[in-house]
Amino acid sequence: MASFSPFRWPRFAVFSVLLVALLAGVDCIDIFHEWIVTADTSAIYPNMYNQPVIRINGMFPGPLINTTTNDVVHVNVFNNMDEPLLFTWNGIQQRLNSWQDGVSGTNCPIEPGKNWTYVFQTKDQIGSFTYFPSLNFHKAAGGVGPIRVNNRNVILVPFPKPEAEFDLLIGDWISDDYRHIRQVLQEEWISHVYPGVILMNGKGPYGSQYSTSYESFTVTKGKTYRFRISNVGTVFSFNFRIQKHQMVLVETEGSYTNQIVLDSLDVHVGQSYSVLVTANQDEADYYGGFVITMTPLWPKGYYATKIQFYLSRALSQMDLILST
Repeated sequence: MASFSPFRWPRFAVFSVLLVALLAGVDCIDIFHEWIVTADTSAIYPNMYNQPVIRINGMFPGPLINTTTNDVVHVNVFNNMDEPLLFTWNGIQQRLNSWQDGVSGTNCPIEPGKNWTYVFQTKDQIGSFTYFPSLNFHKAAGGVGPIRVNNRNVILVPFPKPEAEFDLLIGDWISDDYRHIRQVLQEEWISHVYPGVILMNGKGPYGSQYSTSYESFTVTKGKTYRFRISNVGTVFSFNFRIQKHQMVLVETEGSYTNQIVLDSLDVHVGQSYSVLVTANQDEADYYGGFVITMTPLWPKGYYATKIQFYLSRALSQMDLILST
C-alpha cells in the first residue's frame, strides 16, 4: 500500500495557504436594489401621447445595475401595477439558478400589490446587458434598463480604459396603450403593429414637435469614450452610425470581440454592443443617425433619429444631441 511521504507536507501546506489567500482576495459584494414599478400616464410622454409608461422608481428607462464580476445582485421588485409582472436579465447566464431568470415557466409572476426579490450572481460575463419586463407585452410600455458587468482590478481588459462610458438604450416606440396593442395583436387578421418613432434613453428626436425632451452627452475633444449600445425595441433592427467618426467594436454581451473598425453597426432587437469612439474631428457639426433595417413594409431610407455633434470652440467639448 502506498504511503504519503512526509516531504510532501510542506508543499501541501504552502498550496493550502496560497489557495486560502486567493479565495480571500476574490472580491464579492452584495448589491441591493429596491424597485417600485408603476404604469401610469402622469409624468412621461415619450412621443407627446398620453399612454401608460412603465416606470421603475419613477424613471424611464429604469436605473442602472452597475456590478462587477462575482458580485451578488439583489433586486426587490414591488409590483404596483394592476397586472402580474416579471423582469428578465437579458444575456445574464443563470447557472443552476434558472428560477431567477424572470420568464414565464421558470418564475411565477409577481402579482399586483406583491413583491419578489431576485438574487443572481454576475460571474465571468464582463460586458453590457439590459433588463426588461417579460410578460403581457409590457416591454412595449417601458420598464427597460441597462446592466453593466465590470471587470475586477486584477482582470485585464483588451483595450485602454475610456474617458467615460455612456449607455444608449435605443428602441422603437408604439404610441398607444400597451393593453390595446396586446388586444389588437390577438386578432387573427393582424400580425404586426408598427412603431412610429425611435427613442434614445426614453427620449424622442431633437427638434420634433412631438418630443418633450431629447438626450445629450458631453465629450471632450481628443478623448475616447465607450458607448454601450442596446436595442430595447420590439420590432425594428437599426443601423447605428456617426458621420465622420469611426467606431471600434470591442464587446458584445459579455464576450470580447475582434477589434474591428466600423463606419456603422447593425443592432438587432435584444442585442447589446460596446464600441469605442474618439472625438478626433475638426471643430464642426457632425451628423449621425439610424437606418431602420429588416422592415420590408417601410420604404428604404434614413429614418427615425439622427445624432448631431456640436463642438464648442470655447470649451473644446462636443455635445451628442438627438436630431431629426
